[in-house]
Amino acid sequence: MLTHLYSGKVREVYRADDGSLVIVASDRISAFDFILDTPIPDKGKILTQMSLWWFDRLADVVPNHLVDAVIPAEFAGRAMACMPLRMVPFECVARGYLTGSGLAEYRRDGRVCGVSLPPGLTDGSRLPEPIFTPATKAAQGEHDENITFDQLADTVGAELAAELRRITLAVYQRGAAVAADRGIIVADTKIELGFDSDGALRLGDEVLTPDSSRFWPADRWEPGHSQPSFDKQYVRDWLTSPESGWDRDAGGPPPPLPDYVISRTRTAYLEAYQRITGAAWIDRTH
Repeated sequence: MLTHLYSGKVREVYRADDGSLVIVASDRISAFDFILDTPIPDKGKILTQMSLWWFDRLADVVPNHLVDAVIPAEFAGRAMACMPLRMVPFECVARGYLTGSGLAEYRRDGRVCGVSLPPGLTDGSRLPEPIFTPATKAAQGEHDENITFDQLADTVGAELAAELRRITLAVYQRGAAVAADRGIIVADTKIELGFDSDGALRLGDEVLTPDSSRFWPADRWEPGHSQPSFDKQYVRDWLTSPESGWDRDAGGPPPPLPDYVISRTRTAYLEAYQRITGAAWIDRTH
């Protein structure tokens, strides 16, 4: 028997009778800290299968939260059985390229999360080396805010902050190397870490998916503008285009996505899965 604990932007979390958690990925999609009214078909299954694939390939970098347990049939293909973790209340972000909120910060003062970067970088520029750029983990409907390493250390302690940085950059570097062999650039990624009952840090939630990362086709990378991508950037771009009619600064919820945006986003998620894993998509509902 499962007890529903809470709903996240994308996931539903249940507690099983043995104390383990069942984390179910829905087809909901979020952008700009809003949950959109329009789901993306198969998105939850793609996120789950990609995360499972990556957890296996990152096991020597950082332990994860997976446990061996039966997944209820109604959640087949889109759920993971996991141990409870005491989550670190910050997003751990690694950036290898300049875009998104990092680009906006850089344009203001030449830094991202307190890290000084060379002059002359533009949208899509590769950074001299990957950087760790933590962020607050905002409540649903509120905005995550980038913070400096020193701000993180002031909250969690210098030793833990250093370990979060080490693990995050190691995950990014492994993921970027694997994806590069498949012709994909991992521009940035965010992970979540938490402590198990023995006090060890483990990787939780999801990892290196189109929801948590920016994936760019390497053969089309061209700094100076927004890059084509295999993630939800297409949704972000449509929402901020005149066609959507949405005024982000006004504070109201985004409009529903049109059918062609839904279709192209699903295709992007599927292509990310297929190119990175090298496997054909199989609907794992049995």
